[in-house]
Amino acid sequence: MPKILLVEDNEMNRDMLSRRMQRRGYEIIEAVDGEQCVAMARSVRPDLILMDMSLPVIDGWEATRRIRAEPDIGSVPIIALTAHAMAGEREKAIAAGCDDYDTKPVELTRLLGKIEALLAREPS
Repeated sequence: MPKILLVEDNEMNRDMLSRRMQRRGYEIIEAVDGEQCVAMARSVRPDLILMDMSLPVIDGWEATRRIRAEPDIGSVPIIALTAHAMAGEREKAIAAGCDDYDTKPVELTRLLGKIEALLAREPS
């Protein structure tokens, strides 16, 4: 069962996405801010991270950079999740080290396709 670290500070969003992902057979570990995300990524070694980019303590952009800088967890696939669907946001997420990008509200079918594609990818 793939282990996904869900990083989301909004409790309703986190609960909804967590339940829907668990029903699809994923093990979900949750973090509520960027600092907790980096610590959890080190300790649980997820197969993939769903990263809200607007987080307290340290934002998703900085949390992604910190994860990418660590040899043991730096290659974990990260999908940026953001409510900001403005031009350039996807490029900004990729430049920060994310593997893919998706907008909120989450369309589960689309997000699952991105998750499955990244989990099927050969590790680099």
